[in-house]
Amino acid sequence: MAIVSATAPAVALGLKANWKQFALLVLINAFVGGMVGIERTVVPLIGAEEFHVASTTLVTSFIVSFGVVKACANVVSGQLADTWGRKRVLILGWLFGLPVPFMIIWAPSWGWIIAANALLGINQGLAWSMTVIMKVDLVGPKSRGLAVGLNEFAGYLAVG
Repeated sequence: MAIVSATAPAVALGLKANWKQFALLVLINAFVGGMVGIERTVVPLIGAEEFHVASTTLVTSFIVSFGVVKACANVVSGQLADTWGRKRVLILGWLFGLPVPFMIIWAPSWGWIIAANALLGINQGLAWSMTVIMKVDLVGPKSRGLAVGLNEFAGYLAVG
């Protein structure tokens, strides 16, 4: 009777070995950043013209709700990734982001805009964080800085 030994193939780290997955994560990150960029352009106009919010401070209050919620989502994203897996947390982040454009388009009040930004904060805290962690995992310790740099470049280029 022959015993078959199943050995797992060696994992190759590095940008060259994982460029396809890495490029996909850069693209995902660009979509994450693009969603924020579009929202940052449109929401102040909606506040001023649709809801007649005259105060600049009040019009930009949506950024505060986004920042506070994103910070909290960032805090829990690593623990969730360890428990559920990075891909699931990334998908969860996108699920929180799906209703955001529709909430903004059909918002009956400024409160809906704030709520949409809270959901966007969860989306960003989970999705952005996971793309960073996944890229660092792919390239290994030698190229962490490059991975984070490309991540930020893609995201903020899309925000712009």
